[in-house]
Amino acid sequence: MVIGNIKVSTIKMTLLLRLLFFATLASLLTACGGGYHATQPSTVSASSSLVSEQLYSQHQEWQGTPYRYGGLDKAGIDCSGFVYLTFKQRFDFGFPRTTQDQVTQGKKIAKYDLQSGDLVFFKTGWKVRHVGIYIENGQFLHASKSKGVIISSLENVYWKKAYWQSRRVLYP
Repeated sequence: MVIGNIKVSTIKMTLLLRLLFFATLASLLTACGGGYHATQPSTVSASSSLVSEQLYSQHQEWQGTPYRYGGLDKAGIDCSGFVYLTFKQRFDFGFPRTTQDQVTQGKKIAKYDLQSGDLVFFKTGWKVRHVGIYIENGQFLHASKSKGVIISSLENVYWKKAYWQSRRVLYP
């Protein structure tokens, strides 16, 4: 589908329409709540909130699943496999399987501009890369080699030092 000069895939358009629908619904419900008015109503924050909820749900479902290189199930999963499955299960979003391919998706964004659902990439070795999904408040969801599927802080000394780049794939 083409909107203006921008070509949008059917999957991205479906996701965008879903997020817009839920943001509109949230706005309508808030408006009918009697007395509560957000100081800065925003579709992005409503959408980000919905994305965060999905990521927390994914964490609950997969928490503690051990890390296994090449794994794609509850017996063991690697970081890029976890990102791949999360986008597929929670957002019905087709996505590459490997970190090498995932880092080429979407658009590069600044660390200070992170929103729920953005990918965060790390250089954890000379040729080793790691990926997680930003949730909110400096926290990201990932499959850790030492602790399995967990939520970690970008301010953790290890992750802060290894941080490489962030990419936005959920928003056109």
